[in-house]
Amino acid sequence: MLAAVDPPPPLLWTRGDVALLSRPCVGVVGARIASAGGQRIARGLSQQLGEAGHVVVSGLARGIDAAAHLGALPTGTVAVLGGGVDDVYPADNTDLYRQIAEQGCIVSESPMGARAQARDFPRRNRIISGLSRGVIVVEAEIRSGSLITARLANEQGRDVFAVPGSPLDPRSKGPNELLRQGAILCEGLEDVERAFNTLRTLGEPPAGSPFDGAPDDLDDAVIEQIAALLSPTPTPRDELARAVGLPIGVVASALLELNLTGRANLLPGGLVSS
Repeated sequence: MLAAVDPPPPLLWTRGDVALLSRPCVGVVGARIASAGGQRIARGLSQQLGEAGHVVVSGLARGIDAAAHLGALPTGTVAVLGGGVDDVYPADNTDLYRQIAEQGCIVSESPMGARAQARDFPRRNRIISGLSRGVIVVEAEIRSGSLITARLANEQGRDVFAVPGSPLDPRSKGPNELLRQGAILCEGLEDVERAFNTLRTLGEPPAGSPFDGAPDDLDDAVIEQIAALLSPTPTPRDELARAVGLPIGVVASALLELNLTGRANLLPGGLVSS
């Protein structure tokens, strides 16, 4: 999954159950200063995701991140840190950090002993989205790290989900704006499963990467065939797969190459345009 990250991490430091990273993951992120309702949604949704076989990935921040980790702790959760895997930040999540280290997995690209700086968090966010098949934003203001994670997920070809909220709450402006841009509305586990099941009907393994089934070296003719089908009008990836009669993994890999060369735009909700 991390092959779609730009740039991919050269190595990862881990603490805990590394096997969790090989299971299907879903990112759950949101506001640090979260409402009680938002935290309840994040915790309940993460519990449902875990019980359905997903590993919840988040950033160990206050608010939504902490609630997501707590909800998924019994079934498996991954915390991606900005500092080293021995850097507990924020300090008031120390108990949660210890629980994740014992029952889940702590991950970081930064070396042991490194303390998190502001510049480390966008870099951390690309790993959260990179590990995840989809990313759910629960609460976030317009200018927030959670929307950076959503943008990175979109660029990596992941599904982006948003939990709608009241227009009176500034923490709902981020998710509501993502919905305007084409993110998948998420009110519960059913919405996530429905989006993932769309891909499974095309033969993608439930626990695999969007790039499963793609050859190491794509045929240039295949890439050009897919490029010819693109237009300024956003088109679902699964429609492209049906049109060319190829596995979704091959199409996703070709679209990534086209995106890297500026010939395709990867949009929220599994859409793509020229």
